[in-house]
Amino acid sequence: MEDKILLAHGGGGKLAHELIEKSFLKALANPLLAKLDDSAVFDLSGRLAFTTDSYVVSPIFFPGGDIGKLAVCGTVNDLAMSGAKPLYLSLSFIIEEGLALSELERIVSSVQKAAEESKVAIITGDTKVVPRGSADRLFINTAGVGIIAEGINVSGSNAKPGDKVILSGTIGDHGIAVISQREGLSFSTKLESDCAPLGGLVAEMLKVSPDIHCLRDPTRGGLATTLNELAKQSGVSIRIEEEKIPLREEVLAACEMLGFDPLYVANEGKLVAIVPAGDADRILEIMKKNRYGKKSAIIGEVGAEPPGRVVMKTVLGASRIVDMLVGDLLPRIC
Repeated sequence: MEDKILLAHGGGGKLAHELIEKSFLKALANPLLAKLDDSAVFDLSGRLAFTTDSYVVSPIFFPGGDIGKLAVCGTVNDLAMSGAKPLYLSLSFIIEEGLALSELERIVSSVQKAAEESKVAIITGDTKVVPRGSADRLFINTAGVGIIAEGINVSGSNAKPGDKVILSGTIGDHGIAVISQREGLSFSTKLESDCAPLGGLVAEMLKVSPDIHCLRDPTRGGLATTLNELAKQSGVSIRIEEEKIPLREEVLAACEMLGFDPLYVANEGKLVAIVPAGDADRILEIMKKNRYGKKSAIIGEVGAEPPGRVVMKTVLGASRIVDMLVGDLLPRIC
């Protein structure tokens, strides 16, 4: 095959089968996928979590990751935020004619590595090729299935007054890494996406405290939007402290230069946990031992009034209402 995706690769014939065998099965092989049936058949018992997502990031390669790694991590993280152990993923590629096969194989390799780290299997998928100009090089759609252990009840509607709010690390890394790559911006220090699978971190947290109330990954809309979602779902107020929010100096500098508020910049490897006050220190301790939680911090607490509102105590001691993102801060960041 030449090193370009052709429309014929999506035609269901010989080229399509060669693409599947050489670019996908070779990297993602497992017994369920290898059957190449129209659907994967598997056994599960207990409470299940199911999610779906689509990834349209531009550029498809960025510092710290690419669209393939992002697709796996994003889907795994959505399952983990329900307290589930991620097990199986589907993966569908919508490829623009002309994409280099070498780039596709690089992305599939990232999928394989991310799936291996996440301990999930890609068990079914699909490939479509569209004419030039009909897509932005490559889009990926996923679905994921996980199982929730007995006694776990994690939901955005479970926050209670008195709970503590924990953030697993620095904010804004992904959004700034993507925009810097897209716009050709350079900084004195290297900025990389925080794209990472968080299933292992969540499992360790739940082992310490099965009574975690809420988990959410602050992706599009950033930390501010996520906290507003949780406050509204639970009918509570959330108060955070600016000085306690982990933030890299280079990300802050980039935000100041670009006119962004880091509270609204996307993340792909961080989580927000709302936990009982009595469990907060133990959960924080175990998070700091995980590679993806080393900079975790308790950044605030939950109150009763006014319901649905997020307020931040600034470094100057004033109070600022933190509203949900309005408009589009960073297009195509996930």
